[in-house]
Amino acid sequence: MAEHPAYPVGLRLAGRRVVVVGGGQVAQRRLPALLATGADILLVSPSATPSVEAMADAGELRWERRPYADGDLRDAWYVLVASSDTDANTRASAEAERDRTWCVRSDDAEAATAWTPATGRSAGVTVAVLTGRDPRRSAGVRDAIVEGLRDGTLAAPRHRTRTPGVALVGGGPGDPELITVRGRRLLAEADVVIADRLGPRDLLDELPPHVEVIDAAKIPYGRYMAQEAINHALIEHARAGKAVVRLKGGDPFVFGRGMEEAQALAEAGIACTVVPGISSSISVPGAAGIPVTHRGVAHEFTVVSGHVAPDDARSLVDWPALARLRGTLVLLMAVDKIGAIARTLVDHGKPPSTPVALVQEGTTAAQRRVDATLATAADAVREHDVRPPAVIVIGDVVAIGTPASSHGNGTGADPKPASDEGDASADDSTGGDRG
Repeated sequence: MAEHPAYPVGLRLAGRRVVVVGGGQVAQRRLPALLATGADILLVSPSATPSVEAMADAGELRWERRPYADGDLRDAWYVLVASSDTDANTRASAEAERDRTWCVRSDDAEAATAWTPATGRSAGVTVAVLTGRDPRRSAGVRDAIVEGLRDGTLAAPRHRTRTPGVALVGGGPGDPELITVRGRRLLAEADVVIADRLGPRDLLDELPPHVEVIDAAKIPYGRYMAQEAINHALIEHARAGKAVVRLKGGDPFVFGRGMEEAQALAEAGIACTVVPGISSSISVPGAAGIPVTHRGVAHEFTVVSGHVAPDDARSLVDWPALARLRGTLVLLMAVDKIGAIARTLVDHGKPPSTPVALVQEGTTAAQRRVDATLATAADAVREHDVRPPAVIVIGDVVAIGTPASSHGNGTGADPKPASDEGDASADDSTGGDRG
């Protein structure tokens, strides 16, 4: 039998009896995939790992806490034999053979009637790889295929009709590798990409030539009409039957006006998918060696838009309340307002010596960190020419650790020149969660 290849088949186990013999590490690895099929799973084992026990406690499977006994496999459609008792494994395998039940045996593949392939999933595609007696090669081939499907380097066009719509994709803090797997896949499948200036631009170079890339910052009608024009472009291209990705920096719903776009699409009857992104409010401080929370130092963190000054009538921020908080304050879009913000916090009780870190172009090759205090933050911005996008962290967490880039210009390339949109990017939907 070993000279003949296994015949691959996809088992539909929803509602069907599956028996797992043994509750150790093998069962712990295999059970999630079996549970995902909707199978009716019986676990037979005197003991189990904590993770497997948690599955039983949650009601995901039934657990009989005893050794295998003849007859346990009755009416089973599929069996996984994975106990540490070789004799029990042999007897269970023999029962499965007698009952003509497909059986995977973890301790002796040659004695099994079925093999478990190395599997992976991406965008509704299940990849299953068998290479006989070389499981590491199977896993390597699987990983290569799944990664290619996820990042679009392996072309797998859909041949059935796609439902046109828009995906609001959070591109993350700047490093193109920090976009989510789903976001990257949707980019690879897009016909049109409407991108913010602060989205991960390197990803646009990877798009196929036929993809139309629209710079949201250059959509006509001027700054006041920019968001309306962006909404119009999303609707227009989706109604033309195209798959549209709205690529934003950070997360679409963190100062990115993503909900305004989702509402406009809903009113137009356009299907909309929201793909969350890694927010710069957490990731950029982390990349600069700053935890936004730390045991014994900060039990809270607050994220605030600083695109309008504290004394601006449009401000919705309770700055006096923020000054009383003991935790971490993270400011986005606040570079040109940091002087006014720092004065307001100090006026309402925040110590002038409170540590401040300004992290420009976080997670990118141009990242640099400038450290200051509330008393010196405005001067530090001018002295070191800090420009957006930059995330500002205020609080004692700034002083934790001694990263190499903690003072002065820090590390990384020179900063990019300021955009003509300055630091008011939240107002025209081209800034938001990048800072």
